[in-house]
Amino acid sequence: MPGRVLHGQERRALILAGAGLCLSAVLTFGQSNTAAGNTTIGITEHLGGTVALDAPFLREDGATTTLRQLVTTPTILALVYYNCPNVCDYLLTGISGSLTSLDAEPGRDYNLVSVSIDEHESPVDARRAKRIAIETVERPFPSDAWHFLTGSLASIHAVADSVGFHYVRRGNYLDHPVGIVILSPQGKIVRYMNGAEFLPADLKLSLLEASRGKVGPTIAHFIRICFSQDPTSHALVFNTLRVVASVTLSVAALFVLYLVLATRRRKAQRSALSEGRSAPGAHRTLAGK
Repeated sequence: MPGRVLHGQERRALILAGAGLCLSAVLTFGQSNTAAGNTTIGITEHLGGTVALDAPFLREDGATTTLRQLVTTPTILALVYYNCPNVCDYLLTGISGSLTSLDAEPGRDYNLVSVSIDEHESPVDARRAKRIAIETVERPFPSDAWHFLTGSLASIHAVADSVGFHYVRRGNYLDHPVGIVILSPQGKIVRYMNGAEFLPADLKLSLLEASRGKVGPTIAHFIRICFSQDPTSHALVFNTLRVVASVTLSVAALFVLYLVLATRRRKAQRSALSEGRSAPGAHRTLAGK
């Protein structure tokens, strides 16, 4: 089938659409975390579902517990492993940094639970990780507001599967996604927050929604897009360049859509006019005049 020659507006629309698809592919690749061997590593969101509350774990002090006993307030859940050589430290440090200026009372307004995904780790590893994490919080922080758990492979899988957390063991190391899950006091999954750094304002809004059992995106995502946190003052700073770029891209997309629709309308009008002129009645009318 012979190809059709594209006009200027169509060509520009096609180029922009291709660029959009490329950008989408890049973003998708960056978030899907596909490991070697085509094994997908990432998070499948189970918003509105319930975390595995009754799987048994050991606390850092060696006592047996379950998430049902610990998730009594809005809870930040982090699946990590304590001997991780890289990203887990960044995640726990990112959480600790956010807690420094989080306007909420730990133990009353929220709790934190870290679950090791390495079945070989013990309460000894959990105690070490807890000590480092709490020392990183630059404010007095109650020890019983952040629990570090270890457990059997069955218990780990129960929790990981319930929140859609997919990881793979590579010898002594574990490939896994990075992020936290926000739970309601009833253990309902109300929010996922990807990455290793979190805005205190974002966390506060998420915890507030968790206290109400509210599920789904809110203004917290708008804050993350439009604001960033100053590392010195911890104040929110308006991201002028990011917002301007987003508005510019939106306007450009609307303009291209307008060009495409206008081109189609003009073609339809020319086609209708051409058909009218070629109709026999039209020639007779012209000849009669």
